Amino acid sequence: MDQEISLNINQETTTTNNVTHQHSKRKLDRLLPWLIPVSLVILWQVAVSTKLIDSSFVPAPSAVIAQGVSLWQSGELQKNICISLFRASVGFVIGGGSGLVLGLVNGLSKTARATLDSTVQMLRNIPHLALIPVMILVLGIGESAKISLVAIGCLFPMYINTYHGITSVDHGLIEMGKSYGLSSWALLRKIILPSALPSILMGVRYALGVMWTTLIVAETVSADSGIGYMSTNAQQFMNMKTIFLCITIYALLGKLSDVIAKTFEQIYLDWRN
Repeated sequence: MDQEISLNINQETTTTNNVTHQHSKRKLDRLLPWLIPVSLVILWQVAVSTKLIDSSFVPAPSAVIAQGVSLWQSGELQKNICISLFRASVGFVIGGGSGLVLGLVNGLSKTARATLDSTVQMLRNIPHLALIPVMILVLGIGESAKISLVAIGCLFPMYINTYHGITSVDHGLIEMGKSYGLSSWALLRKIILPSALPSILMGVRYALGVMWTTLIVAETVSADSGIGYMSTNAQQFMNMKTIFLCITIYALLGKLSDVIAKTFEQIYLDWRN
């Protein structure tokens, strides 16, 4: 009897220790991505405070935060952030959606692939930022030009990854599905898309990164609003606090986009765990 009680106690202790260990591991996994950024910010603050770095060129993080609070209270910061988010989101939906559809069509149809893929590959090798003068001449300096430039930047990463995912599906799985009498739609829904989804979601992450890079350039050329405009305008007045604030905002928005993409991967690719 005493041995059974002792065995139960040991099992409960082991289970408790395992749960505690898993909880600590999850907590550590959440903290690790922020270890280097937080350390760099602390070093940055210390370097400016000890005058190792000239604060007139590189302001301290505390000064950048204070500038952000001031611009937020005036309403200027949130207005420009919302405008940039609108441009980025619309451009991503248009470009990413077009790339997804084009990748699906070319991946599934040999005729479409033979007709369109070579043309898409040629266009892909043109640096999309080189199209800025064309966009300004054709569409002007309004929202259309900026959104179109972001859309073009997002289109090709989505196309390449979607096309690769569709064409890399194991043909054995497709043949097995056909042998079970699955229709073309059922094959697409149950075999092809699930197999291609990891590559498609990787395209989403890549396109989100290109989205912000393109928007930064688009908003520094003939713009009168947005985060890029704030940075360019601050450059003219040597307002380094606002410039570093804009850089920080872009970094945080990029991190947010990556977190959203990873969340989609965790939701739709949980079968890989």
